[in-house]
This record gives sequence, structure tokens and C-alpha cells, in this order.
Amino acid sequence: MKSVALPLIALIAFAGYTVSVMLQAEQSLIDFGISLMSRPDTAQVVIDLYLLATLAGIWMYRDARKREQSVVSVLPYLLITAVFVSVGPLLYLVVRGLKDRKNCGGAGQQA
Repeated sequence: MKSVALPLIALIAFAGYTVSVMLQAEQSLIDFGISLMSRPDTAQVVIDLYLLATLAGIWMYRDARKREQSVVSVLPYLLITAVFVSVGPLLYLVVRGLKDRKNCGGAGQQA
């Protein structure tokens, strides 16, 4: 359970915060993204974030291949990452940890 606890806590906290913010937002997600890209200082942060998201996507793909999973099994996480960045890799870590736990008879395995 150790390998699932931290990403699960982060996933619940961040996803909850994201839902809260989106419910209160006065503009669409697309409009928000466009406004962030309209200034060099905020565009730099967005570009940096998506570079990290790309690296996380590459890691998820390679990890799935190493675990002999199909590429299709990673697609939902990549799509979530493309929209909500951190949520995709966090969800991948939680599901991966739960699968490891199940495959090891409930003993769990460090990530």
C-alpha cells in the first residue's frame, strides 16, 4: 500500500482542487489556456508544464511496455495528461500500484 498512498493522496487532493476551481471558473478551459499563452511569462510556465507532461507520457509508455502492457492501455492516461497534466501520471501511478499489489498477493511493491 506504500507505493499507492502518496500518489493517491496527491491525486485526490489535486483532482478535488481542480474540480472546485473549474466549477467556479468564469471562462472555459480553452479560453483560460489561450489567455495563459497570450503573455510570454505565463506562456513560459505552460510550455515548461507541457514539457514535463511529455516526459511523464514517455515514462508511462516505457513503463507499460516494460510491464508487457499494450500501448492502448496507456492511452487514457496520456489523454488525461494532455488536458489535466498532473492527473494523468498520478492516476497511472495509483492504478499501477494497485495492480502490483494485486499481482503480489496483497503484499504491495515499491514503485
